[in-house]
Amino acid sequence: MLTNNKTIILSNRLPVKITEQNGEYILRSSEGGLATGLGSVYKQGNNVWIGWPGIDVPKERQGEVKKLLASLNLIPVFLTTDEINLYYEGFSNEILWPVFHYLTTYANFEQDYWDSYKSVNEKFKDAAIEAVNDGDTIWIHDYQLLLLPCLIRREKPLVTIGFFQHIPFPSYEIFRLIPWREELISGMLGADLLGFHTFDDVRHFLSAASRLSTSKLSDNVIIHKDRQVVVEAFPMGIDADKFEELTKHAKVAKHSASFKASQKGLKIILTIDRLDYSKGIIQRLQALELLLQLHPEYKEKIALYMIVVPSRDTVPKYKELRDHIDQLVGNINARFRTIDWVPIHYFYRSFSVEFLSALYSTADICLVTPMRDGMNLVSKEYVASRTNNDGVLVLSEMAGASKELNDALIVNPNNIGDIMRAIVRAIDMPIEEQNARMSSMRHIVKKFNIHLWVKNFMDKLKEVKQLQESLLTKHAVQPVKDQIAVDYKKSKDRYIFLDYDGTLVGFHGDIDKASPDQELYDILNKLSSDPANRVILISGRRYQTLQQWFGHLNLDMIAEHGAWQKQLNEEWKALPLLTDKWKQEVKAVLDTYTDRTPGSFIEEKSYSLVWHYRKVEKGLGELRANEIINHLRLFIADKGLQMMPGNKVIEFKNIEVNKGKAAQNWLYNQNPDFIIALGDDHTDEDIFKALPPEAYTIKVGSNISAARYYLRDFKEVREMLRSLTN
Repeated sequence: MLTNNKTIILSNRLPVKITEQNGEYILRSSEGGLATGLGSVYKQGNNVWIGWPGIDVPKERQGEVKKLLASLNLIPVFLTTDEINLYYEGFSNEILWPVFHYLTTYANFEQDYWDSYKSVNEKFKDAAIEAVNDGDTIWIHDYQLLLLPCLIRREKPLVTIGFFQHIPFPSYEIFRLIPWREELISGMLGADLLGFHTFDDVRHFLSAASRLSTSKLSDNVIIHKDRQVVVEAFPMGIDADKFEELTKHAKVAKHSASFKASQKGLKIILTIDRLDYSKGIIQRLQALELLLQLHPEYKEKIALYMIVVPSRDTVPKYKELRDHIDQLVGNINARFRTIDWVPIHYFYRSFSVEFLSALYSTADICLVTPMRDGMNLVSKEYVASRTNNDGVLVLSEMAGASKELNDALIVNPNNIGDIMRAIVRAIDMPIEEQNARMSSMRHIVKKFNIHLWVKNFMDKLKEVKQLQESLLTKHAVQPVKDQIAVDYKKSKDRYIFLDYDGTLVGFHGDIDKASPDQELYDILNKLSSDPANRVILISGRRYQTLQQWFGHLNLDMIAEHGAWQKQLNEEWKALPLLTDKWKQEVKAVLDTYTDRTPGSFIEEKSYSLVWHYRKVEKGLGELRANEIINHLRLFIADKGLQMMPGNKVIEFKNIEVNKGKAAQNWLYNQNPDFIIALGDDHTDEDIFKALPPEAYTIKVGSNISAARYYLRDFKEVREMLRSLTN
């Protein structure tokens, strides 16, 4: 756990079921995997779990329910029937669920749903704020609470927030169909760590976030409002030991024995799903029908046990699906059954965990073929229950579990021929192959269980917080400026490293128009006329430009990030052994992107190329920059070059060219008693890291940096430099 502070879990539902019997409320724990895994968290110390108790509690009895739940470290959020209809059934299940499962035609974009979703997320926020103190950790779960991270962050900026999504995250092209997409993304970006089941989901989220917000992207880290948000995959596990132990249970053994006796000689195929259109139930039945049609030799040799757990069947789409399943099962059974054999045993109901365990441990084949699924734990429960290392798992490539359980027979759930062939292969699979595949999967399910999942997420959350803190730079407020001035005054030998664009002047759409003004000349003149000062202008600009602008001043100059250097009263010199042979190939690629991106242009320097997109339409520039980075990443590494994304630019240069090395070169054999460096860009980080720890390093425009302090903009920089010379 994180220090002595508490951890608060928030999810739509609490991990208990409340029922009312004879006017009295009765609590029963949920069997869900999540409740099991998080039990280790919320039952400890003063940790709590906040959520909806699952029933509409009248106002006058809410105190009673609160008291009942408090003994279990649970805090209820009471929702009215209206709120459940609009926020849960409406927005969560008629908009987010179908869109996130790629079934956009089922989505129903109602404004009322959105209004209710917002107000319920506010209700959860109020409950969280009441329970949380600075320094606490909050872990929010799933798609019903996407706005919550940001709502809490606004009121409690000092808490650590993790968010985990248990269903898939769709590609940008699908996600953008939601009218309130920007609000959802910014809601999620309130978290410090965002977790998904698979790397695909992570990629999709990063893509959506980079296009729908002003965030900057660097691998799997998003810089949002001067805060790093880490996005990572945490494949969820199950309580594998529990499922293994269950198989030894007396009740389970009894169920298994009667089950085996009634199905002598048949190969049993098992499927267990909640009633939902994302589960691929219809296609699976069609595959079985095709099998019996094309392979009559399997008649009376196999039986499908199909359990569908009731869910939302008052909703028209679900009722329609249920009717379709009933009809298809009826047709297949009527067509192929014999006097003493039925191909499909269909149950529309839920069963006890002992009965399911008996099915898992006796079924020869488990068929898990959802159209889309975040993880799908049924596949893992089947594997955990196979204590003899036999049995075959047929698994959809669209389930998150397929990324881990790759010894299953992996199928495309839309391809009924593919499913049919996998069933045939499973029926005929020799026991040695079954053992090899199953033991490998069992090892994975046992190792990556629910407890490891919880631990990995919490450890990563702690790590992210430390990363944020290590990169946070303090604002150079007055006392800091005063201290710098004192140290400046008493020193005799000073080195002052100054970046140009964004540090001494603001940015300009046209790079040639960002020339120095009279005020800047005055400041630099004053600084450089002090014999104790060595002023070094260190810029990415071409050396010809710096010469034209500053050649008449008493300055040292470093141009093109260090490729060209000019000591005071000497000529410009290029770094030895630099090559520009690579420029042609990179320029050819950049030309194609420039042609497709109105407003962008290429600036060519002696040993580097810069692609500028300051004038490009917002969003398009960032998109193209990401495309260029992905396109050239391998080539750059191969050629020993460096790619530097900066403020509306990407620069390509030789790896030896580096502002940090250039600054060290200047300080070689020198022993100044005062060093200060100011810069605003990615490239200036190299200087901040290269200078000794007592140097004053100042980042301009952002508080995420290796520098010790930051200033807001070039105006603050000028003001500070002016105060040093007075």
